[in-house]
Amino acid sequence: MPKIDESRPFIPVNIAVLTISDTRTFEDDRSGDTLASRVEEAGHKVADRKIIKDDIPSITNQAKAWIADAGIDVIIATGGTGLTGRDVTPEAFEALYTKPIPGFGELFRMLSYDLIGTSTIQSRATGGLAGTTLMFALPGSTGAVKDAWDKILVTQLDNRYRPCNFVEMMPRYGEK
Repeated sequence: MPKIDESRPFIPVNIAVLTISDTRTFEDDRSGDTLASRVEEAGHKVADRKIIKDDIPSITNQAKAWIADAGIDVIIATGGTGLTGRDVTPEAFEALYTKPIPGFGELFRMLSYDLIGTSTIQSRATGGLAGTTLMFALPGSTGAVKDAWDKILVTQLDNRYRPCNFVEMMPRYGEK
């Protein structure tokens, strides 16, 4: 069973938190607050945080700015992953991936199945690498944010997690 190896150093990463919503503000963004709080509690830095509308150009432009920023290692978005016409986060993110991480969405849905049953099929959670920046798109509910962070991302963004994790591979993401 995978576990934390305390002999390895914890390496904090810089994470940008993006809420995708036509209606949320910083006063009522519970999912964004939950995610930012968990990021900081784990020892990482919330390097930036934004709320933007459900629209591909807005999402893409913000993500591209963060991808180009050497101070951002990871982008985690919450919202816009459902099936309605305005849910376009996966399309925006996937267009930027240089390498998709299909296992992220698969694992998220598998874990969600135990909690919400077949309703998990409506989630289009996705993950990928854009250049050297990791990107993850989560559903907009606080429950989904907690599940994705607590059951997947908190360990994968921890250098001490064995047998492998995203952080230890970060220096190699730009290899040619």
